[in-house]
Amino acid sequence: MPEIFTQPETWMSLLTLTLMEVVLGIDNVVFISIVVNRLPQEQRSRARQIGLGLALVLRLALLSVISWIAGLTTPLVSVAEFSVSGRDLILLGGGLFLLAKSTTEIHKKLESAEEHHAVKGGVSFGSIIVQVVMLDIVFSIDSVITAVGLVQHVSIMMIAVIISLVVMVAFAGMISDFIERHPTMKMLALAFLLMIGLLLVVESAHVHVPKGYVYFAMAFSLGVEVLNIRLRSTSKPTSKPVQLRDSYTAQ
Repeated sequence: MPEIFTQPETWMSLLTLTLMEVVLGIDNVVFISIVVNRLPQEQRSRARQIGLGLALVLRLALLSVISWIAGLTTPLVSVAEFSVSGRDLILLGGGLFLLAKSTTEIHKKLESAEEHHAVKGGVSFGSIIVQVVMLDIVFSIDSVITAVGLVQHVSIMMIAVIISLVVMVAFAGMISDFIERHPTMKMLALAFLLMIGLLLVVESAHVHVPKGYVYFAMAFSLGVEVLNIRLRSTSKPTSKPVQLRDSYTAQ
């Protein structure tokens, strides 16, 4: 096995797969950042670490049963020319969950004062971890299937997954804090999750949408908002920024 690391193709595959895993993992980091910010400040870092740690464990566990992962693409039911596989069902469930979760979060952030009733103590730590695990499963399966399509050696896949998760852990706190400081960025992140949820639902129906288009739209929107933030920081504010509702209320 060590001899494969003497081949230039191995290092190129490792670099390509690592970058791909980091890009795919951004979805996971954004979701974790949104739901974790509903917790008290002192619990957020631990929740992020647990969430990303579980993502790493799930990915490595799935890679260890690579034959089962390959079997997820085998049709379970076929009607005429349309077939449904285990992967399709997982993507559909994950996509619907993301759509529902993102819509609910937008409502909670923007509902009127008359409708808003903050729950004392906020959400529980366990419920946040359960939500993170549910999406970790969806993103992990999609990530592993992508890895299988790019690289043949399981060891290369595992190394790429570990490196990508280390990168995400390093920047997750920064991303989370940035989203929390800027209300428009938080709404943009929720819009991204809506887009990703729709993409998962569409993919479960065997409609292929090149992810490059989606990531370009996300990157372009993010770039425009970063410019807006810089512009607001250098100009004299004429009004107070919008304050989004906080789901956590201190006791």
